[in-house]
Amino acid sequence: MKQLTHIVSWILFVASFVLAGIGVFEKLANFSGYTFLGGRDPWRMLELSAVTLLFVIALQLRELKISSGK
Repeated sequence: MKQLTHIVSWILFVASFVLAGIGVFEKLANFSGYTFLGGRDPWRMLELSAVTLLFVIALQLRELKISSGK
């Protein structure tokens, strides 16, 4: 179970930075007059990235709690 939690944490961590990168790239493209997300708000991508980072933090705190209890 600990290995699964670690893998999920890494997947969410990478996904969070990918979402943040897409959001920033879209915002920079919008300044140039282009769009890649079809008119969606790039700030929503950054918000979703922040939420996934919160889940990663919660998973990491859970791993610390379990490891300190032993």
